Amino acid sequence: MHNDFSKNYFDLFGLERKFSVPQGILDRAYRDIQSQIHPDKFSHAGEAEKRLSMQWATRANEAYQTLKKPLSRARYLLQLHGVDTQEETNTAMPAGFLMEQMEWREAVMEAKQELNHKSLILLHKKLLLQREELLGKLETQIDAAKDFSAACETTRKLRFLEKLGEEIDDAFEAIET
Repeated sequence: MHNDFSKNYFDLFGLERKFSVPQGILDRAYRDIQSQIHPDKFSHAGEAEKRLSMQWATRANEAYQTLKKPLSRARYLLQLHGVDTQEETNTAMPAGFLMEQMEWREAVMEAKQELNHKSLILLHKKLLLQREELLGKLETQIDAAKDFSAACETTRKLRFLEKLGEEIDDAFEAIET
């Protein structure tokens, strides 16, 4: 176990720097590293080795949590390419996309007020389809075209959809309770 903490998360797991990372391959790489660095393996080691093992385990967990979620993986890849998604500051979006978001939010509120479970299910399915479409777009923009500014906008759109998904989940909860 060496302490080269400067490795990026992809290098840490021995993966190519790509948006498209099959979950099974990521899981296997994570388990392999965990089996080598887990603090339990160092219970009889000196304090310095125990501490280093704990730092590596923490780093591996952070890396895994970042890479397993498509949105955080996209953000991380863009960051590695020196691109800031500016999700907190840049809310500029195409007008059509923003209008659609407003319509969706209104539909979620209506379904919630009417206790309409069926409408929420349909909205959720529609959301999942649009999410899949954007994830496919991101894969092309990042892996094939290396168009990081376009990938930035797609990432921001995904963030909007993620928030909308949370609103739909909250509406389901409100209806069920």
